[in-house]
Amino acid sequence: MATWSKIRQQLESFMAPSLEGVVKYTTTSYKFAPDKSGKSCITVNGVEVFRTVLEVNGIRWYQTETDLMKDDHFQVSVTEKEMEQVRQNGGDKIPEERIKTIAINRRRSECAKKVIAAQGILYKSNFHDVAGRFLTTPIEQSLESEEILLNVLAILDRRVGKKRLEKMKQQIEAKHSIVQYFYQLRCNA
Repeated sequence: MATWSKIRQQLESFMAPSLEGVVKYTTTSYKFAPDKSGKSCITVNGVEVFRTVLEVNGIRWYQTETDLMKDDHFQVSVTEKEMEQVRQNGGDKIPEERIKTIAINRRRSECAKKVIAAQGILYKSNFHDVAGRFLTTPIEQSLESEEILLNVLAILDRRVGKKRLEKMKQQIEAKHSIVQYFYQLRCNA
């Protein structure tokens, strides 16, 4: 396995030019801890916004799907195709004004399940291992992955252009709020 300094150097070489100097990867370890545990994080303008666990700077870590569904900040959009699917499933029994609400609730439920599953993967993951895997995995796989950290690293990558980011907007809505945060950061940079 490569050293952290080598991994960080490679990650920074893939960083989108607009984010160079803005986003930094850091890690610490405690050599006297039994498992040599430590902390890995991503900082934006010197402020720690992402750690492998815990709530940091307003990024919410949800305990259950219900917590996520009740969060007013958790917004999704639906396509006409999804609304048409609700119409077909319900026949003539569903009033037209309720169709969009039902479609949105279904999409929110699907997204909530994915976010909760991704958080579970993240808690078990090791920043170094995931970063190493990111460096050896095609960018498409990292973007489509259910793992939060792989998504974040891929969004920050220079190989993902502005047009591709625009096409990913609806896909990003189904991701964890930290992925959405870095998506917005990249789009606005």
